[in-house]
Amino acid sequence: MRHRIRAAIALAMVTGMALSGCGGGEAAGGGSATLSIVGFAVPEAANKAIAAEWNKTEAGKGVRFRTSYGASGDQSRAVVAGLKTDYVHFSVSSDVTRLVDAGLVEATWDDGPTKGIVSSSVVVLAVREGNPKNIQGWDDLIKPGIGIVTPNPASSGAARWNALAAWGHIAANGGTEAQAQEYVTKLFGNVVSLPNSGRDATTAFLGGTGDVLLAYENETILARQNGEKLDWVLPETTMLIENPGAILKDADPKAKEWLDFVLGPQGQRQFALTGFRPIIDGVDTSGVEGAIDPNNPFPAPQKLLTVEKDFESWSALSKKFFDESDGIVTKIIAASGKAK
Repeated sequence: MRHRIRAAIALAMVTGMALSGCGGGEAAGGGSATLSIVGFAVPEAANKAIAAEWNKTEAGKGVRFRTSYGASGDQSRAVVAGLKTDYVHFSVSSDVTRLVDAGLVEATWDDGPTKGIVSSSVVVLAVREGNPKNIQGWDDLIKPGIGIVTPNPASSGAARWNALAAWGHIAANGGTEAQAQEYVTKLFGNVVSLPNSGRDATTAFLGGTGDVLLAYENETILARQNGEKLDWVLPETTMLIENPGAILKDADPKAKEWLDFVLGPQGQRQFALTGFRPIIDGVDTSGVEGAIDPNNPFPAPQKLLTVEKDFESWSALSKKFFDESDGIVTKIIAASGKAK
């Protein structure tokens, strides 16, 4: 694990230097500040778009950005191990809790109206254009001959959301825990690729691996915005993905103004345009290119699971499902022999 953390820091530092001044940092003139963002891979395009809009405001004028994106868990561990940042945007709240425990983020980080959440999405089943395998829902994923791509929960927050959605398909619809575990075991039996991050999983799928990609809805929308050919199915039961953002204790004061913009209607509009579901009311969600229906891009699932309602808390579910030695999903993947 120590070598992995060192490697993550090295990669993040290289990425950060390479991207210094990118995104919103393209503004001309002597910047009043340079903010460092460390995030999970999926919202990179959204954060760049938000930064560009913020640079047009008085508060954001001239502010530049240094950014690093990768698998959520790896990024969180890298910050604890010494990677400097002002603002983190992770896939799961437990990755921020790790920073709280390390004394890097205030314990009150999630006290605001959105409970620390800055972006949201839902789990969908991405398929090849035209849906040649006729995937209609979760039950189709465990049929013989279906190849599934999903990231590895050991490093990826996206993978954890996917696993929770799969478990909830059974457990939240009258099934027992034994039946849910049997289903998830069969699902991972059909997994053909376990990349490190949600973005790596999307890349593998678009490159031809597998028949189905378990993904954030926004990843599928963004892929089509980038000219990729794929479709997706919104399953009857799915999981509300809630991504946290937090400011470090020693952050540049500008980071608070940045977070306020991210949480406001202008920031959330940019999230919507890149496929994320807004976390506040009143945000314009029309004209989302790449969505199945650009003017109704975020249809309501029949049953939407949440961590609070269906899984108690991130602390409880992390131990139950993803503990490094005893987690249910950890053991299932180990038994499958497919983990790297």
